[in-house]
Amino acid sequence: MAISGGFWTMERTARLLKRPGGAGKSLPRLLFFTDPGRTPDPVAVARRLPRGAAVVYRTFGTPHAEATARALKAVTRERGLRLLIGQDERLAARVGADGVHLPERMAHRALALKRARPGWIVTAAAHSVRAARAAGPDAVVVSAVFPSRSPSAGAPMGPIRLAALVRAAGRPAYALGGVNDKTARRLLDAGLVGLAGVEGLAARDAP
Repeated sequence: MAISGGFWTMERTARLLKRPGGAGKSLPRLLFFTDPGRTPDPVAVARRLPRGAAVVYRTFGTPHAEATARALKAVTRERGLRLLIGQDERLAARVGADGVHLPERMAHRALALKRARPGWIVTAAAHSVRAARAAGPDAVVVSAVFPSRSPSAGAPMGPIRLAALVRAAGRPAYALGGVNDKTARRLLDAGLVGLAGVEGLAARDAP
């Protein structure tokens, strides 16, 4: 299977990030966010992710969510990846996931989840400074940074505003929204702990 140059460029860029120091959980440098429309085969994408990355499986109400989550867990275990489940902590517990990702409206649940599952990684979406500074998650996923094809993406904030938001947040942060092999290079000095993407981490060359 051919791997796209862009995919590996994102990985290399993530390794060059000036990650913030300090104690805390070991966090992956790359987060692959699944999307039923743009990444219809998340298991295939997971098989191509570099060791140490993480999959954020967002179920969006699909009736086959648990089967897909279990398939993703098998691949992530085999390849040295981590698996986070979007907003559904019960599903995360059933399949033995490594944590959960919360939408911004549910970020207030992060502290309780971390108390109940100390070994979990808990991330939360953040679209503003106020949301990014809220207590709880191990890291926040800030979006949208660049123009994105996601129907829920807001106006892009760009690298300068992103860097200011990350400084104000005072906690590990990922950039999401239009992040790919080209745009990621503009984020090296933003103070990020890692990069997050949908299509930017799913692209591959045609066989």
